[in-house]
Amino acid sequence: MRRARRTKILATLGPASENPEMIEKLCRAGADVFRLNMSHLAREKLPERVEMIRSVEAKCKRPIAILADLQGPKLRVGTFENDSAMLVPGQTFILDADKTPGNEKRVHLPHPEILSSLEPGHTVLIDDGKLRLRVKSVKQGSATTEVEVAGKISNRKGVSLPDTTIPVAAMTEKDRSDLEAALAAGVDWIALSFVQRPEDVAEVKKVARGKALVMSKLEKPQAIARLDEIVEISDAVMVARGDLGVEMPLEKVPGIQKRIVRTARKLGKPVVVATQMLESMITAPVPTRAEVSDVATAVYDGADAVMLSAESASGQYPVEAVATMNRIAEEVEQDQAYWSIMQAQRIEPEATGSDAIAAGAHQIADTLHLKSIAAWTSSGSTAFRLARERPNSTVLALTPNINTARRLALVWGVHAIRTKDASDIDDMTARACKFAVREGLSDVNDRIIIVAGVPFGTPGATNMVRVAFITQEHAAQA
Repeated sequence: MRRARRTKILATLGPASENPEMIEKLCRAGADVFRLNMSHLAREKLPERVEMIRSVEAKCKRPIAILADLQGPKLRVGTFENDSAMLVPGQTFILDADKTPGNEKRVHLPHPEILSSLEPGHTVLIDDGKLRLRVKSVKQGSATTEVEVAGKISNRKGVSLPDTTIPVAAMTEKDRSDLEAALAAGVDWIALSFVQRPEDVAEVKKVARGKALVMSKLEKPQAIARLDEIVEISDAVMVARGDLGVEMPLEKVPGIQKRIVRTARKLGKPVVVATQMLESMITAPVPTRAEVSDVATAVYDGADAVMLSAESASGQYPVEAVATMNRIAEEVEQDQAYWSIMQAQRIEPEATGSDAIAAGAHQIADTLHLKSIAAWTSSGSTAFRLARERPNSTVLALTPNINTARRLALVWGVHAIRTKDASDIDDMTARACKFAVREGLSDVNDRIIIVAGVPFGTPGATNMVRVAFITQEHAAQA
């Protein structure tokens, strides 16, 4: 089950893929991480779904990461007298705190925090941007707007506020309950929706207490304005292009995607590119050429993972979608231009011993044309640092911690194995060579780099690099 690519694939589970047989097919087709969307999955079913994935993990004999994606706050208008109303360009339309059903002149906005935060000139988007209102004036309990993009508005349609920072936490009460359930079930990653500020991420990390790592979904202009701060505090980030494309001009999204990917790579944080990557494969067995180019661009940029949403959750061709994404990533990574880009975008190491060791291991591997770098890691930090280098060598992460192995399933170029910790340097070397042969990463008479921290078992103490020859004896033990 060793992948022939460095970029990882994240597949969302749903009605089309929520049984063990289909999950196993998706894993064998190329899925490295499974996303559980808490917007659609009842928390009571979460332990069962996690158990399914763990049973597939045992069959496939490779660590699989599970990502629980919290719903986040859902902002919606109220209801209408006739279930809907037709707005025309230039008309005045009022959003207010009056709970009575709305009409073509006004509607209830059941979010006092929005009404208190809106300012003249702010944009209000309704129904994924199909309608656009411009705030003209505000007073206690209401906002008067002018309709700029008109159309039909109906009950409970979603509201987006690209210009407004809302003084609410990214986690609702539902999210808190879902988070506790996800941690109890043993998921590996938590995705936080609608992040606006670093404090939103800190709040989730405080609850998670290291039981799971936290991924920030970047889908609001307010998050892009504080990008470096948010990436710094997050364990990983997601380019959530769906909501970004609603709240910002569509033509800005590609540039923002590249900016997020480069910022995450610079700070050594895994980055996932998501939303509508192979959208046509929801109903068709093959994607469009544009979609293939979209996936390829994310891979060329050096993203850690690319994600499927409805394609694998509710589409008609979930396995084919994963297999197609797998083939695209493999093909891109065989292109010489890909490695030229990785080399050109190489990040300067920070002035720490661990970063210096990781950069040195990368340089040695390039100079000696080595196929793999073995990293003994307890917390996973050594493997994260090596992945940040984007070496043209597979990172073989050896860890005694199954949770670490699973988390690393999301990280670019890392092939993780759970094994007992090394007892001494000779044991460290011998077993690294053995596993490199067993996993098909290196051959007899190849050299291999081994990176570790001494004393063994000390998290974050990467301080040693060793070059070893793989012998016939190592191959016999494999």
